[in-house]
Amino acid sequence: MAVELDVFVGNTIIMSEEVYQLWLDGYTVNDAVKVRMDGGALDEFEANADVVQSDTMDQYRTFQMCERLLHSPTKLANQLLFQIPPHRQATLIERYYAFDDGFVREVLGKKLSKGTKKDLDDISAKTGVMLKSCRRQFDNFKRVFKVVEELKGPLVENIRQHFLLSDKLARDYAAIVFFANNRFETGKRKLQYLTFQDLAFCAGQLINNWTVGAVDNMVEDMDVDLDKEFLQELKELKVLITDKDLLDQHKSLVCTALRGKTKAFNEMEANFKNLSRGLVNIATKLTNTKDVRDFFIDLVEKFIEPCRSDRWTAADMKLYLTHYTNSAHILDTFKHQVVWDRYMGVIKSCIFKMYHD
Repeated sequence: MAVELDVFVGNTIIMSEEVYQLWLDGYTVNDAVKVRMDGGALDEFEANADVVQSDTMDQYRTFQMCERLLHSPTKLANQLLFQIPPHRQATLIERYYAFDDGFVREVLGKKLSKGTKKDLDDISAKTGVMLKSCRRQFDNFKRVFKVVEELKGPLVENIRQHFLLSDKLARDYAAIVFFANNRFETGKRKLQYLTFQDLAFCAGQLINNWTVGAVDNMVEDMDVDLDKEFLQELKELKVLITDKDLLDQHKSLVCTALRGKTKAFNEMEANFKNLSRGLVNIATKLTNTKDVRDFFIDLVEKFIEPCRSDRWTAADMKLYLTHYTNSAHILDTFKHQVVWDRYMGVIKSCIFKMYHD
């Protein structure tokens, strides 16, 4: 019996986004086939199981051959082996460098080294992210870190240009690089309520305001390292808590502005000096590497937890910190307003993000 076949020959790679995601998620070919068949692939393509198996294997083989190019995304556009339309290239790159928030939250702030990579088995079991996917994500973090850590210029822009990522994903990777470089402690139990996006937002605030690049945008390591000169200047803020007259005057100005505007006024007035000491002491100790690492723990312990125990609302927090910051400008003998604003601008933004009432 004669069989007629229509044959089309071309060199544009045919890729299923569903199969690509299964490959990225770490599924084996057989497991991916099962997922596809459970999802109705047989009916959708009017195919039998052998065809789905063959198609899946073929696509997996293509993805594996493309992977070395995805490690250097700019090479993908210039190679001739795989004919992939530009819009599909962008999708492949963006998906390859995407990550699970649960996974990144476990490695955030840790050294991107073999030691951490050995922990991926445990992280995989804890997060439910397949080990193969954990390894891909970790290797991506490490690769981006190694490429951009010595580059001049804005961190986000460097990541975007070298890895062709969207602005949002580039900003997330900038946060990961920044946390890894400064080794911020994020794993302690009292910080577990903070999501990756909470911490990434804070990283963006620190990068944009406390790094050398916030002042000079063509300095070595500009967006990775904190501005040491600024950290040294923060010591000048100590006068706000060591000068009794200045501390009393600051308290009086803040309480006058708050009176009658919040139900938490009595607690704010009673705890003013302790809260002020907490915030100023965080500032004056940031020249020490360990205190930089403990920055988020200190914010929670010295400010957020006391306010939470007094049942402040998020609105109370904003009201208090706004008047606390602004009142320092009216203090007669306080001469460090520029440093104060640079410090408190970030502190306010981070606390607003971290305070879940």
